[in-house]
Amino acid sequence: MQVIQAELFKQMLLMGAHNLERNRASVDALNVFPVPDGDTGTNMNLTLQAVVKAVSQVDEPHVGKLAAASATGSLMGARGNSGVILSQLFRGFGRHLQEMPEITALDLAQALVVGTETVYKAVRKPVEGTMLTVMREASQVAVQVAKRQNELLPTLRALVEQAESTLAKTPEMLPVLKQAGVVDAGGQGLLCVFKGWLAAASGEVIEDASVGPEADSARVTEPTFVSEEEIEFGYCTEFLILSPRVSEDKLHQELEPLGDSLLVVGDANLLKVHVHTNNPGRALEIGLAYGELSGIKIDNMREQHTELHFPTDAGPAEPVKPVGVIAVAVGDGLAEIFTSLGVDAIVTGGQTMNPSTEDLAKAANRVPAEQIIILPNNKNIVMAAEQVAEVVDKPIHVVPTRSIPQGLSALMAYNDEPADMAAMVANMTRNMRQVKSGQVTVAVRDHNGSAGMIKEGDFIGILEGDIVVFGDTLEQVTYELVAAMVDEEAGLLSLFFGEDVTEEVAQALADRMAEAFPDLELELRSGGQPIYHFIVAVE
Repeated sequence: MQVIQAELFKQMLLMGAHNLERNRASVDALNVFPVPDGDTGTNMNLTLQAVVKAVSQVDEPHVGKLAAASATGSLMGARGNSGVILSQLFRGFGRHLQEMPEITALDLAQALVVGTETVYKAVRKPVEGTMLTVMREASQVAVQVAKRQNELLPTLRALVEQAESTLAKTPEMLPVLKQAGVVDAGGQGLLCVFKGWLAAASGEVIEDASVGPEADSARVTEPTFVSEEEIEFGYCTEFLILSPRVSEDKLHQELEPLGDSLLVVGDANLLKVHVHTNNPGRALEIGLAYGELSGIKIDNMREQHTELHFPTDAGPAEPVKPVGVIAVAVGDGLAEIFTSLGVDAIVTGGQTMNPSTEDLAKAANRVPAEQIIILPNNKNIVMAAEQVAEVVDKPIHVVPTRSIPQGLSALMAYNDEPADMAAMVANMTRNMRQVKSGQVTVAVRDHNGSAGMIKEGDFIGILEGDIVVFGDTLEQVTYELVAAMVDEEAGLLSLFFGEDVTEEVAQALADRMAEAFPDLELELRSGGQPIYHFIVAVE
């Protein structure tokens, strides 16, 4: 029976991330939709970069502490649905191994089974033929092999071989994959990770823990101007406590008097602390009393503030209010519209840039409100938003908006001083379903779908996630999309034109719409968004 010690386990985690990073572009290319997307390979890679950073800060030779760090890192760094699923795999994996200083191949395989079970519990509607099927079947076979021969290499070979076999079958499980002639992208990414583990076990070594350029954190735009003098707590202080001798709750109580925006997250092996304070030294002293510190980072926010752009005509910072709203969007026009409807912070993100759970958590901590509502405004951001509740101390409510029009419609039911919070969230959710959402963009690859044979470079019109029209000209495709959206119940048509559309072109199209649909109230706004030439809302 082979014992897997911490150094080899760490190399496996690093090599898994490294191998995925090397194959990121090929995983991205498996996207079955011709629309520019928050690609699977990119999201999984960014999630694993957070794992690499987390495990690289653990110096103690202890497998369990490395596994726990991978769980915490992946949770905070999770981007997109694939990244969140990966983080849940690491979460169960880390929980199973956290008390073990060294492990066997059977321990590793069983941890993957526990991780897979955690994923299936977290995903509301598990779909077979995806990375879930790959991890489930591969981990089950790995356990069977490890029970017969508790050695690492045979177990990992079985893991990889079964992952390859299951991945090859995914087109038979999901018709959309078969139609596109590809395997599941998430499953391919997971296979890359498992192959990296096998490479490390076979003797390959990663000297440099970095898996690529650091991802930019999502930018948070706050509509409220805060002058330098109004920054009450000037130092953003972050650090890790290794092997903490204190609970999250107790440490939170001790740090709370020092400032605001306090975040304490982790487990018995590693705690992450974030606090805004005027006495960072005292915060470090408190942390040091309970364990070794690592990853210390102190930023002077008053200095940083002078480098940021804020509206000059905004008023002073508002006091804490009962409820605040965070919306995910990109484009100056869309940000202005959301702000005008009462949104407190805009997290920059969308179709090709999915913010992480940590990005959203930071925004939630910065908004001066007792409770937070998050509008993801993209189907690939909903799961990351739902994880925010696990890492912040405020109550978090996610209204699962899947598009910009849904986010705007949900805000029609928003009140920052609700008599009944649950009822308001329910009303916002109901409102979002009363609008039809459409987008016009350019196909980034050839695609043979239900709408016909689309060529790269064609304009495509998307209605509620499905391509319904395509063609050579922006005007005609947008017109046909609107025609497909309008019915006898429609009363309002809203067009938000993107950064690649001039106001003259947008106005000419709006004039055509007004002539074609005289019974509709028409609203034309500059959204300034990338990717989508037009975002269309009909209600």
